[in-house]
Amino acid sequence: MAWARSFGRLRRAGVECTRSYGAALARHLCAEGIEVTEVNQPDKATRRRHGKTDAIDAEAAARAVLSGRATATAKTTDGPVEMLRLFKLAKGAAIKSRTQAINQLKSVLVSADATLRESMAGLSNPHLFKQCAELNNLAISGPAGAARHTLRLLARRIQHLTEEIDDLNKRIAEAVEASTPGLLDVRGVGPDSDVALLMSAGDNPERLVSEASFAALCGTSPVEASSGKTQRRRLNRGGDRQANAALYRIVLSRLRWDGRSQDYLRRRLAEGKTRREILRCLKRYVAREIYQLILTTSTATEDANPVLVEDA
Repeated sequence: MAWARSFGRLRRAGVECTRSYGAALARHLCAEGIEVTEVNQPDKATRRRHGKTDAIDAEAAARAVLSGRATATAKTTDGPVEMLRLFKLAKGAAIKSRTQAINQLKSVLVSADATLRESMAGLSNPHLFKQCAELNNLAISGPAGAARHTLRLLARRIQHLTEEIDDLNKRIAEAVEASTPGLLDVRGVGPDSDVALLMSAGDNPERLVSEASFAALCGTSPVEASSGKTQRRRLNRGGDRQANAALYRIVLSRLRWDGRSQDYLRRRLAEGKTRREILRCLKRYVAREIYQLILTTSTATEDANPVLVEDA
């Protein structure tokens, strides 16, 4: 739901779901020179009391913007990060379909004719799929013929989906390198982790006021949990969980292969920190490193492509 208000030349708009259903509307408003503010969904208690209609949601968005509760600048979704999001969407669907096809193929093979099943026993997955795809396309007669035909179709589907996934992996790597050069060279960072972190930052990472904002967005900022005389912090359960999972994978990779991270783990354990607290600290450091690289690349791009402003 969106709300917009005009004061002469000053125009503002509040839009919900700017990364999904409201993405096209947010792009259109930005193209018209309207300042777009990201608006969260209404409070659940308020929604229960007043119900849910388009008019109520629009009024809630307007109140959130006018009161100052909604201040986050919306993501533009008109650059390379939006390309990565679409590639990731297609890749996730292809992986899910391939996994389903593999499970179906093995299920059919288990109940297939004994001769056919034994001829493929012990084969690795690539060789199994290749041999199933090369089965003779004989006339279908009875369950045995139907099983051979089904195995052939499923194996060819798996091969096609594998080629699709490989193509998307190549395009994702090229898009990451084009949008943020050097990000793939960071220790422990792979294409999938890159996509999750870049999607969290968006096509306009300058909207984040500091690296602490990016850390909070990724759910790696500490949350105060003090009570009485106890002073402590707990893990942040909010933020972008996909980006948080990407940081977690990077930290685990560094703890296995990076000597500096291993030394840090041993030192903090000796100081009495728990492993969970140490992982949170390491994720915070990785978020800082990634943010500086993303922001530096974004700033360099803006300097190379200055915006021309005509004189009034």
